Amino acid sequence: MAGRFSKLTKIPTDPAAKLLAQGNVKLETQLDAPASASVEAVLIELDAKGANVDLLRLLSIALPPRERVWWACLAARDIVGLGVENETPSLKTAEAWVFRPSDEARDSAIASMEHADKDDVTVHCAMAVMYCDGTLGTGDMAQLPAPPGGSSIAAFAMNVEAISTRTDDFDAYIQELIDRAVDIGRGGNGKRKEQEGGT
Repeated sequence: MAGRFSKLTKIPTDPAAKLLAQGNVKLETQLDAPASASVEAVLIELDAKGANVDLLRLLSIALPPRERVWWACLAARDIVGLGVENETPSLKTAEAWVFRPSDEARDSAIASMEHADKDDVTVHCAMAVMYCDGTLGTGDMAQLPAPPGGSSIAAFAMNVEAISTRTDDFDAYIQELIDRAVDIGRGGNGKRKEQEGGT
């Protein structure tokens, strides 16, 4: 199924191994692909091996910051529901940053985490924003490095949280999350047609 992972125009052309190393992430699956293999090639191999968790892990690393945060926000929406009435402060501010990335929007996302309920898993979306450029924030915090791969780890964690709520269609939902990331990686919005009505 090579076509499933083709035309990922938003994803860097760097080898997958380089992106993983930069994010301080190791795949659990033993790869046959060489270190020079593209993200697409590694995704194809992981898919053939049924390594769904590693597929999600690599996609979380490979997606650029805005696309990665949006992917996390869609997973959060799967948990809390669509519409303004269901959004949490962290989800609202993360989505706002995706639509208009700015220091102000990033600061709002960071601030949302300080006031979030302790059981609010959507803070992962705001955390993905906070670490988006590899630093701890704006202003003076921009001088401090974020944990390696912090943004991608947060986006991955948000998707894992969503998976944990789907015991009835676990396997199908994981495939949906993979296809959603691939669609975003192609420049799409990651939404199914029935979701197009709003965020």
